[in-house]
Amino acid sequence: MFKIGLIVNPVAGIGGPAGLKGSDGENIYQQAKALGFESKALQRATIVVDALKPLGLSVEFVTCAGAMGADCFNDSELRHRVVYAPDNLSHTQPNDTCLATAAIMKDGVDLILFVGGDGTARDVCSAVSIDQPVLGIPAGVKMHSGVFAVTPKAAAQLVIDMIRGGLVSIAEHEVRDIDEVAFRTGVVKSKHYGEMLTPQEGRYLQHVKCGGKEIEALVLDDIAADIVERMEDDTLYVMGSGGTVMHIKQSLSGEECSLLGVDLFLNHELVAKDVNEHQLFEWVNQYPSHLVVTVIGGQGHLFGRGNQQLSPRNLRKIGLSNITVVATKNKIQEMEGRPLVVDTGDDELDQQVSGMRQIITGYDDRIVYPVEYLTSQVAINE
Repeated sequence: MFKIGLIVNPVAGIGGPAGLKGSDGENIYQQAKALGFESKALQRATIVVDALKPLGLSVEFVTCAGAMGADCFNDSELRHRVVYAPDNLSHTQPNDTCLATAAIMKDGVDLILFVGGDGTARDVCSAVSIDQPVLGIPAGVKMHSGVFAVTPKAAAQLVIDMIRGGLVSIAEHEVRDIDEVAFRTGVVKSKHYGEMLTPQEGRYLQHVKCGGKEIEALVLDDIAADIVERMEDDTLYVMGSGGTVMHIKQSLSGEECSLLGVDLFLNHELVAKDVNEHQLFEWVNQYPSHLVVTVIGGQGHLFGRGNQQLSPRNLRKIGLSNITVVATKNKIQEMEGRPLVVDTGDDELDQQVSGMRQIITGYDDRIVYPVEYLTSQVAINE
């Protein structure tokens, strides 16, 4: 199941049709209301929710009370839960967006959708973690930030593509906002407030050749550069089998590494080659560890095929939050939308690993792709 957080700023955009150059500030809200204007944020959020109705039970929303989200589901059978309620449902404050973001993240979601403008984006950015994908649905007066979909329907299509295994990249995009007081005097002062991880159209961002084909050697270089740059001192890096991970190993070590085995690196140095399950368990009990693993081409297995050294006890000791998946987009595209598979022999662990996972597909380039587990109750077609 794909879990979506939904936060609606119910006052976003109210100052636009009133000609007030924005909606920030108590006085602006009161002026717009006095002139008879209302925000269209809830209406735009409902467009997205309605577009996702065909997904049925494959999606669950985690949202806020009333006009901050729950009202979108009054005529919908989509599954949803409320995890935050503002003190004043008729007039929410910026802090409500911050608190709602924290509550939704605590519940654990694959994507947070927020409805508003740059001010809302600032509030979400102040509370969200750096690894949480977020997507803005435009409903404000100004949208200078790079975290918004073009339209609500475009946002819905991105979500659908993510759930169905499309090549939806995720990358950091800027959150910017302007000084509305200065803007009302005709002066544009835009300020940078941070970055958020945002899904975008599934296109190849780097090393594009005619016809949209990846140049694999260059992409592997990019993946290796991304991993090496993120490596931390005094952390044991468990490098799995396969050609993609082998490229990372070779970029780290002048020594011969194992293509089909599991190798260990500490402080950018090869410290153990082709370890077995017992040896790996001894190592991961000595150091904080991080696992880098790739996908078996065509089959799509993450665990349980060709890397049984990565046993349930080793994966638990490493920590499921310390697993990085790498693959070229060509390899993911070969899956034709089918989810990746885990088969460790431990149903509970397989269920914990499953869901939407981020996959590094280039330098500072990631996609989100589904992983599923098959329980022992699943019938086998003869």
